[in-house]
Amino acid sequence: MSDSDMTMTYSAIVRDKDNKKVVHVEFKRNGKDGPQIAKGLLPDCTIISHNGYSTEEIASLEEYLRGNLDFLMEKAKVISNPLKWL
Repeated sequence: MSDSDMTMTYSAIVRDKDNKKVVHVEFKRNGKDGPQIAKGLLPDCTIISHNGYSTEEIASLEEYLRGNLDFLMEKAKVISNPLKWL
């Protein structure tokens, strides 16, 4: 997996269908057949859908999410509260 051409975005903290607080994370890179996307969910640190990523790459992405969970949740908290933007 080439990290240099991969981007990661994340959502604000939102509620899922079970009213649980979650953050959606997306990893995106350009593959030879077009964009390859892996979508993850915090705080579960799981990849819930993907195309173009190997089993080993998915395991690495989930490990990354686990290792950076606190940081990513704090970042999502900031964008969840517009008053912190000022």
